[in-house]
Amino acid sequence: MLKRIITSVVAAVCLLVPAIIFSHTVVLPIAIAICAAISIFEMLKCMGVHKKYIVSVPLYLIAVAAPFAVRYIESGAVTASVCFVVAIAYLIFTFACVIWSHGKYTFADGMSVFCICGYIIAAFCSIIYVRDFDDGGGFIFILIFLGAWMTDIFAYFTGKLFGKHKLIPDVSPKKTIEGSIGGIVFCTISFVLYALVIDAVFDMYIRLTFLIVSGVLVSIVSQIGDLIMSVIKRHYGIKDYGKIFPGHGGMLDRFDSVLIVSLCMFAICLVAKLLGYDFISALT
Repeated sequence: MLKRIITSVVAAVCLLVPAIIFSHTVVLPIAIAICAAISIFEMLKCMGVHKKYIVSVPLYLIAVAAPFAVRYIESGAVTASVCFVVAIAYLIFTFACVIWSHGKYTFADGMSVFCICGYIIAAFCSIIYVRDFDDGGGFIFILIFLGAWMTDIFAYFTGKLFGKHKLIPDVSPKKTIEGSIGGIVFCTISFVLYALVIDAVFDMYIRLTFLIVSGVLVSIVSQIGDLIMSVIKRHYGIKDYGKIFPGHGGMLDRFDSVLIVSLCMFAICLVAKLLGYDFISALT
């Protein structure tokens, strides 16, 4: 536990805080590109296909290029079109690899790589989309990390203190229903407290309805993200995705919840924009 806490503090101070402070600059796309590339490597290694370079190298290139495309292609429609074309192109490429591999790269391998790695890349890119969302993105994208990690922390401690009923023992034996509820409650509370700080310091008002609804959704989704990564690890028979974070494991072990939460916040922001719902505004 002590090793996990020390690693979390060091990572937050040395990596997360600078990325947040300089999130409006090229620092964020660079950081996201590095995280995405490492995550893709971890997943491909987990699946046993990281040395199939004809498959892995294009994924590394996409993982590195995608965050810059999301940040620097000015038109959202153009960005979406480019992403769609790249996804279709890689899907066709995957089919070709399966056909001409003579059974060494199966259809199941190809579809698993396409779906899971596509999910990882899209999720990391969603962090940048939320950061650049209108005028309030600089405040909203922090909720991605706050929601994922507050859910993780308080689900753990609530489960330790009050947990009696197992949540999904076949997937994660230590998780409890009480812990899950605690994660949801404290995630939502942390969203409200964060909004109060933003209001007091920056004179930015975030609607309470948005905070409560998104807090509950984010926490539920966060726990799903954690569990699905556990399912993948169990399927491939590994304990951790890597060793980059002592006490935590690999990049995917640390960002498993963040990935799915970023997609959730992306969807919330997109729906809000389509409906013309302004959930954040300046008071002055």
